[in-house]
Amino acid sequence: MEIISSFNHYDLNLIQPSFDSELTNLVVELEGLRNKVLRGTTRPFMFFQIKEIFHLLESLGSARIEGNNTTIAEIIETRIEEENTRKTPSKIEIDNLQNAMEFIDENIDDHPINNSFIRELHKIVVKDLPLPPEGEGDKTPGKYRNYSVQIKKSFHQPPELESQIQSYMDELVDFIQTNDSPKYDLIKTALAHHRFMWIHPFGNGNGRTGRLLTYAMLVKQGFNIKKGKLINPTAIFCLDRDLYNEKLSIADSGREIGLTEWCEFVLKGLKNEIEKIDKLLDYKFFREEIVIPALKISLDRKLITNVEESILKWTISNKSQTIVNSDIRKNVLKNKSTQQISNILKGLIERKMLMPFEHSPRKYFLRFDNNYLLRGIMQVLKEKDFLPLPE
Repeated sequence: MEIISSFNHYDLNLIQPSFDSELTNLVVELEGLRNKVLRGTTRPFMFFQIKEIFHLLESLGSARIEGNNTTIAEIIETRIEEENTRKTPSKIEIDNLQNAMEFIDENIDDHPINNSFIRELHKIVVKDLPLPPEGEGDKTPGKYRNYSVQIKKSFHQPPELESQIQSYMDELVDFIQTNDSPKYDLIKTALAHHRFMWIHPFGNGNGRTGRLLTYAMLVKQGFNIKKGKLINPTAIFCLDRDLYNEKLSIADSGREIGLTEWCEFVLKGLKNEIEKIDKLLDYKFFREEIVIPALKISLDRKLITNVEESILKWTISNKSQTIVNSDIRKNVLKNKSTQQISNILKGLIERKMLMPFEHSPRKYFLRFDNNYLLRGIMQVLKEKDFLPLPE
């Protein structure tokens, strides 16, 4: 049956949940998570590898919502064989999303979330992609559209006139930048995401840009890596794409009941993701529950030898989370010669499983985000329910 869509204006305002509502409870719980001081037991050189993996998953999830069929396995192989892999449009799309997240991380502290910032995100998102219907590019990167668009399976017709689009985007930016009480931050983020999708300001790439806008707002609000936190908002949306679209549609009328239901959906998903990811920042949990099982998987698949596994395991079990040549001689391979140890170490370095520190080239840390160990890491993350993506 054909869906007949129509445009329905409503003013963009904060909603005021009642004191005993589920939405208020979620706001209070998330405020506690935002202000929670993490122990920081995972060292930065390990933490940023975890961050890279979750940026990768965030990007893949956002692309999946738009119909990109790239699998986790394919992305892993691309990371491992990067020099020899031809970049398909699907993989360029995912790279663009990762680049946009890096752009946010690097610039969000010094730049307001305004029209220019949003346009730049869109420009990064659609860069070098074929135009529809063959691809996910846009004929006017970084520019608001001056023609009408349809949202698939939606009764909502986005505004059509260029002047309307600019006016609604100005209203949205003012809404984002208004200095309300911090207790409204997450409600504001949920409402801003819906409003952006309601406006659909670009010819293509609105979903990807809208989810990046959500990420940017959360980082701006303190859910950021500088405070030792990771955030993966797309996990909320990509686990059940149909439910995501259904909740968006419920809010399209602008009635408070629908907007409240949308906000509850977003905040509930956000709470679950933050609680889950925060576990990874406890190094003992990360080492025992993720890395050591991943090394065992790599050993079983004959990607590493018993000797190599023992070196890598000792590296992550050492208090400093690092290893030097003398550690191997004293603690791991007591019966091996210096030359034999050097050869084993050289092999691990060449395969990017051990990485020297820039300022201490004889000290090494475990690397798992761009080599064959990544396969095991991803398998364990999936088994432990950390992956937001169904295969």
